Amino acid sequence: MVQSIDAIAHALGDGHFVRRYSGEDGLRGEEGAFLACSFWLVEAIARSGRPDRASALMAEAVSLANDVGLYSEEVDPQSHEFLGNFPQALTHLALIGAAVALTDATA
Repeated sequence: MVQSIDAIAHALGDGHFVRRYSGEDGLRGEEGAFLACSFWLVEAIARSGRPDRASALMAEAVSLANDVGLYSEEVDPQSHEFLGNFPQALTHLALIGAAVALTDATA
């Protein structure tokens, strides 16, 4: 499982963030990193016994919250500009899952 997690991070990672897919999707413009995927990666890494790595990724993702703690669907990995739907409930649910997994991994 650890190798699968690392393969996903390598293939879809963009800095501290994760894209939903690579390749052409037929739509104009470029999609940003999908924040739910970024939080899901944190959860997977934490549950695989690597809380230090998960914590570093979590810190980067959590730092993106706006002034009232909300997240969008996507983020530009370079500028950190919110993209897509805002606010995005799926992102917030993934954040909760990542926080629980990270807490469990460090307890």
